Amino acid sequence: MWPEGVVTDPRWQGILYCQYQTIEMMYKMIATALDKYGPDTAKPTDYLAVYCLAKREVGKSPAAHFLNDSEQRILCGTRRHPIYVHSKMIIVDDEYILVGSANINQRSMGGNRDTEIAIGAVQDNYLKNSQKELPQGQVSGFRLSLWSEHLGQYDPLFLFPEKLECLQRVNSLARENWYAYYEEPVRVLPHGHLIPFPYRVSRTGEVKALVETFPDTNGRVLGSKPNEALHLPIS
Repeated sequence: MWPEGVVTDPRWQGILYCQYQTIEMMYKMIATALDKYGPDTAKPTDYLAVYCLAKREVGKSPAAHFLNDSEQRILCGTRRHPIYVHSKMIIVDDEYILVGSANINQRSMGGNRDTEIAIGAVQDNYLKNSQKELPQGQVSGFRLSLWSEHLGQYDPLFLFPEKLECLQRVNSLARENWYAYYEEPVRVLPHGHLIPFPYRVSRTGEVKALVETFPDTNGRVLGSKPNEALHLPIS
């Protein structure tokens, strides 16, 4: 949901701002294409979705009065927290998968600090056919397994991620998870761990925050301009 660490830190707020600006640029590009080519009823969110992982637990909380940290006391009451995944992965058209450990930072990219590893895989016998149908080999099977884990169930629509009906089904499950994560009383997310990133996207591709700050924090969802934090020349 946000970079691991204190979300109000100017460095993390700068990263979130750059993320928001990048995602808005992508949505606006889709909106421009829809204006030019249609269909008129389509929305940018029909072609691009942004999610994150989170959890919420029920049960007896630790005795909050024994905790010195105010954030820990809040979390003991709300019982919610983002899930952090260290691996970086992309699956393209159920044909190709790339999984690695590197971050986009100096430690990973400098070549003289952290050791990183990545693996890419493709099955030559499971590629898109002349009808542009997605293959159903082991790459597809891995994606289906991952989706089932993150959404707490399997749906036959998951076989067709290119179809709007599939995206609508995933969005429906993720929204129900968001309500369970955000609203009271405390309850377990009903469909695994996937929730929509708290953005609201207009038909023109403009991105706004669904909520001003992340739950239980003062960290802004859209971040803050990072001129001073990251020394970036942003106009």
